[in-house]
Amino acid sequence: MSTMRAVLADKGYEVYRIEPAATVFEAIQRMVDRNCGALLVMRDDNIVGIVTERDYLRNIALKGRSSKTTEVWEIMDGSVIVVECDTDVDEALALMTDRRIRHLPVVSKGRLEGLISIGDLVKFKTKEQAFQINYLEEYISAR
Repeated sequence: MSTMRAVLADKGYEVYRIEPAATVFEAIQRMVDRNCGALLVMRDDNIVGIVTERDYLRNIALKGRSSKTTEVWEIMDGSVIVVECDTDVDEALALMTDRRIRHLPVVSKGRLEGLISIGDLVKFKTKEQAFQINYLEEYISAR
């Protein structure tokens, strides 16, 4: 059973974040610079929301609003779903699929440990399965 702790150990613990009062333009620029699709919206060390590319498309681009004058808090999702470090990878994948979300903050005892994407989980599962296939092929060949 693989957990979020193993995924974070593999991918890294860096979390890209932004403040609620930053402009949406700043958020999009930060996402582009870091080649990511979401930023955690943080006030001090507290998660207050998440802002994604989808939020920009739905709330700025399609509504004709200005990303340079709209603040992140105006378009962010304030109901952030989080998982614990010991959450199983398959459970996290099911949660993301069910809720139609692409990013999950990972916490331990209420403290932010990292942020994983659905792509991170797919990559982790693929590596894990490749290792298992290789192990089984070597076992069969040795017989």
